[in-house]
Amino acid sequence: QLQASGGGLVPPGGSLRLSCAASGFTFSKFSITWIRQAPGKGPEWVSSIIGDGQTTYYADSVKGRFTISRDNTKNTVDLLMNSLKSEDAAKYYCARGSMSTGYDFWGQGTQVTVSS
Repeated sequence: QLQASGGGLVPPGGSLRLSCAASGFTFSKFSITWIRQAPGKGPEWVSSIIGDGQTTYYADSVKGRFTISRDNTKNTVDLLMNSLKSEDAAKYYCARGSMSTGYDFWGQGTQVTVSS
């Protein structure tokens, strides 16, 4: 099971930290990915982190602004989002897996709204 949290309303240029809490599987063995979906648009891959946390990947649209990290002692993955733009507004989902393996479990999503 994956539970995403931390969404909310933030002004342009602001910051937000999303968190994904996992349970029910050996967390450190799996990559975790954040995917977002804005109204009327398809899902967009945002960032992934491999099981040991040593390698991270970012979409070009968020590179340099977002930071993904994980704590395998707490079974959590965080997404720190800085310098938020209106185009970052979306529902953010965490999912188990990566682009190469596919995603087999998804959290319920947390809404991020960027507006003044």
